[in-house]
Amino acid sequence: MKVSKRYAESAKLVDKTKEYEAKEALEIIEKMPKTKFDETVELHVKLGVDSKHADQQVRGTVVLPNGTGKTQRVLVFAKGPKAEEATKAGADFVGAEELIPKIQNDNWFEYDVVVATPDMMGVVGRLGKVLGPKGLMPNPKSGTVTMDVTKAISEIKSGKVEYRLDKNNIIHLGFGKVSFGADKLFENYDVIMNAIIKAKPAAAKGQYIKSVAITTTMGPSIFINQK
Repeated sequence: MKVSKRYAESAKLVDKTKEYEAKEALEIIEKMPKTKFDETVELHVKLGVDSKHADQQVRGTVVLPNGTGKTQRVLVFAKGPKAEEATKAGADFVGAEELIPKIQNDNWFEYDVVVATPDMMGVVGRLGKVLGPKGLMPNPKSGTVTMDVTKAISEIKSGKVEYRLDKNNIIHLGFGKVSFGADKLFENYDVIMNAIIKAKPAAAKGQYIKSVAITTTMGPSIFINQK
């Protein structure tokens, strides 16, 4: 596979046989040739669990101290005073049943996170087949099914991210932009890794963290020594 000149230059900075300290890896990313856009810095953590078993699921949320660098658009399903509260709190879209056909028939997905009050979950449940595969279904575990819509919106807007296993037992997560610099990225990285370590299921046996890699949107992977 032919790689771009910029990728090749970036790859020269990385020793593929080595595991780096996280801070060192982020300093390497800082030195890589820049793209025309501000790349997202991504974390990929392979865990020694089996996500097919309910008691080995790893999922949660964490508020990043320096945010993600991305403005999250929030859709809130609520009625009456809670709808008014959501609008005041800065939700980008607020509605109820009338949004169902727009999402189902018009493929409307101009939002990044969906929040719902508990009484609206019967309505939102009708969108399970559409929102579920996109990872947009509100969930009490991620704090997106709540009566406290002000808190939910505030946390999402200030850099709250959700981490969860995919079917290969890997957590994939963007945790900032290249422009943040190594120090701010490391603060975000540290908060996420501590959360993932604390979320270790009691049923998990053997080595919990199998591998950790950091990459940018268009860059090579750098493996981290996470001992």
